[in-house]
Amino acid sequence: MAKLTEALSEGQIGFIARQRLYFVATAASTGRVNLSPKGMDTFRVISPTRVAYLDLTGSGNETAAHLQADGRITFMFCAFEGPPMILRLYGTGSVVRPGHEAWNELRPLFGPPLPGERQLIVADVGTVQASCGYGVPLYTYEADREQLVQWATRKGDVGLEAYRAEKNAHSIDGFPTGIPG
Repeated sequence: MAKLTEALSEGQIGFIARQRLYFVATAASTGRVNLSPKGMDTFRVISPTRVAYLDLTGSGNETAAHLQADGRITFMFCAFEGPPMILRLYGTGSVVRPGHEAWNELRPLFGPPLPGERQLIVADVGTVQASCGYGVPLYTYEADREQLVQWATRKGDVGLEAYRAEKNAHSIDGFPTGIPG
């Protein structure tokens, strides 16, 4: 039976810190639902009701577009090792980009800079759902992939800015992301 609470417990915060993979889901009131896997130690719990992740430049920017259009966001963590559990965080999110006052406050939580940093996704959590996870298979972590960081390094700052203007200014459904195009 799933358990619902309004905030993360200390045990759940520890569980999140041990996860190498998490999922982010967003949607506008129309169009596609976006579900993205994330990794690379980019997720942080700021408080029991506030979380954030460092978003790197990628092929799309659906999360930013959906947050501008609707604000809803869900995170999911699954135990692939150890005791089973699925943890979902339901909330409302916003985008914080370099140059914003909140960037200067929150970015240091994520350690050394990573090539391709695009924005922070910050969410206020209203509901936490913990469930058994008995159906989630066991997997063993091998390593983070290096291709995204290598690609961003090769692009450089100017190349990344041009790429974002071309590929990240609108969602696949045409919603603006807040990145100039």
